[in-house]
Amino acid sequence: MGSGMKINKVDHICIAVKDLEEARKTWEPLLGKNKPDDSYVHEPEKIRVLRYYLGEVGFELMESTAPDGHVAKFIEKNGEGVMIVSFNVDNTRDSAKELQEKGYPFLPDNRGEIARPFREGEYALIHPGKLNGVMTEIIDDAGKT
Repeated sequence: MGSGMKINKVDHICIAVKDLEEARKTWEPLLGKNKPDDSYVHEPEKIRVLRYYLGEVGFELMESTAPDGHVAKFIEKNGEGVMIVSFNVDNTRDSAKELQEKGYPFLPDNRGEIARPFREGEYALIHPGKLNGVMTEIIDDAGKT
């Protein structure tokens, strides 16, 4: 993208699932794992997540914690499957600003903010309508390895 924003790596890929425990039974043998490398509940997004690291890339199974959550709505509309592709950047706010100037629309949170807090960093979601129907995230979470 020129001298500005730089994507450092694919950070993670999120799979929306109806039942996290059932999905875990299906995915773990394929991934060669017997448990997730990380698990968490992110209340602002109403999700429960199991994360597996494959090299430097996270592979996430996400389940909605509420019927009105984004994952539940995604599954209702599209069925289970790939929901988000996430790219690691140095600074989410600066990258989002640069992308907005280039015409990329972002999905604000319920406060109208583009950058959303997560662990030791922030993330922002680019509207899937701009990127061939793929919800795309930029994240600068320094707390992940």
